[in-house]
Amino acid sequence: MNPKVTFRSHTLLNFIRSSSLDAAVILAQDEPHDDKGHVVPNAGSFYVPNDFVLRLAQKHREFLPAVSIHPARRDALDELERCLAGGALVLKCLPNCQNIDWNNPRYTRFLERMAESGLILLAHTGSERTLPVLDARLADPRVLTRALEIGVTCIAAHSGTGTMLIDPDYFEVFVEMTRRFPKLYGDNSALAALNFRARRSAIRRLAGDPDLAARIVHGSDVPVPVSAMLSWAFGLVSLRTWRETAAIENLIERDAQIKRAMGFGEETFTRLAGLLRRT
Repeated sequence: MNPKVTFRSHTLLNFIRSSSLDAAVILAQDEPHDDKGHVVPNAGSFYVPNDFVLRLAQKHREFLPAVSIHPARRDALDELERCLAGGALVLKCLPNCQNIDWNNPRYTRFLERMAESGLILLAHTGSERTLPVLDARLADPRVLTRALEIGVTCIAAHSGTGTMLIDPDYFEVFVEMTRRFPKLYGDNSALAALNFRARRSAIRRLAGDPDLAARIVHGSDVPVPVSAMLSWAFGLVSLRTWRETAAIENLIERDAQIKRAMGFGEETFTRLAGLLRRT
């Protein structure tokens, strides 16, 4: 999320209700913590409490709650249980921004409880240019290895893609990991933004390779601005698509239509429903 852009919940709700989608995952955001479980001062650019997204999801069926819990917190397991009881469906993190190395053996019990409950781990991978980065190496999808070995269903946000010529690109690492771990998925969030993530070869494989496409779920990354301009420049969509989608004021629907034009099938938009735990 871009900390300079804020959405009121009713704006997002109206976007969903007037789009071709039935629901959207809304994300909490925990503070960055050090390895001892202390908040890192002045390291996080914003904070969204778990209770905020849980309450919104209880009030509106269109909202699916993704809580955020740093596993080094002294109350991490207690907070996990509280959030599970409150209806959490996903746990969202940005390992490189929040200082979370999921391969740390200290987090084993936390991950085991996630696997037992069916809670999905949605973790940022690849480039990050909107939030402060504490540890760049944790953008590597391999940060999810231990979680996957324990049996947690993981979604690698952005599928490990990197901003061209600026950041490391972990797309091939992500692809290789999907072959080893049947519970690893990726998403296509931010791949219709003006951020130079959308390499033509990667998009065509994500959308067109049957084995890889079967592991991709839709993600918008709203409120990050969405445009088909780069997708058109890279030959991924037509000039007509760029013009027509630019006229769509609903950012969630604009993003969805760009993704469809890129070649992502309808299964991409429905796959998450089959992965969510029962509540």
